Amino acid sequence: MTEKSTALVTGASYGIGYELAKLFAADHHALVLVARSEEKLRQVAAEMERLGAVEVIILAKDLARPDAAAEIAAALAEKQISIDVLVNNAGFGEHGLFVETDWAKEAAMVQVNIVALLQLSKLLLPGMLARQRGRILNVASTAAFQPGPLMAVYYATKAFVLSFSEALASECAGTGVTVTTLCPGPTASEFQERANIDQTRLVKLKVLKMMDAAAVARSGYKALMAGRRVVIPGVMNKTGAMSNRLVPRRWITGIIKSIHQKG
Repeated sequence: MTEKSTALVTGASYGIGYELAKLFAADHHALVLVARSEEKLRQVAAEMERLGAVEVIILAKDLARPDAAAEIAAALAEKQISIDVLVNNAGFGEHGLFVETDWAKEAAMVQVNIVALLQLSKLLLPGMLARQRGRILNVASTAAFQPGPLMAVYYATKAFVLSFSEALASECAGTGVTVTTLCPGPTASEFQERANIDQTRLVKLKVLKMMDAAAVARSGYKALMAGRRVVIPGVMNKTGAMSNRLVPRRWITGIIKSIHQKG
């Protein structure tokens, strides 16, 4: 990648996406930042310029809207911007029994976590392949490695992201385009409040140590630039993700259900 390559980061206004944007800025990439709040994006853009981004463009889009990805691609085409690095980071979760959770929120979750990721990849990958260079970073989770009672839909979306990304990485082998999947464990950010898990045992009793979003971003950025296919930041997170190979899945789901209970 050259210093003037352009990276598009979704969910860039907070958490891992924000920290990833800072790393791209410090390495003098141009940035296209996507999030819902234009006001917040303007603040982040100003910071990225101070950090060294050669150019910052903001696109205030809600990826829960089915036409958002197409609108992003159209805006890029209008500005004649080619994307060299696509970071599909936007995503959110929801806590509760599936029979009781709000369908509208879960449908939006599937749209953001899966459909928008697929659409942006579908729209921007052809240009990368034509130029024979490019990188995609899809943010999944250690949730991708096992079922998640009380967060059933969220865990399933992340399993989809991991499976799709590994398959796409294989399809792109030898083309000059790499696909990396970042699978962080619990990470301190606004995610917990939005997913309604701030009062669960996982968060309240600190069952698992939460990683710093900046540390997770550094791990993902390093893996992306190295062209690695999957990265799991943190020794305990790696151990937990791999435990499925040794422990019966019924036991795993019982453990996950326990830590997601409130109390």
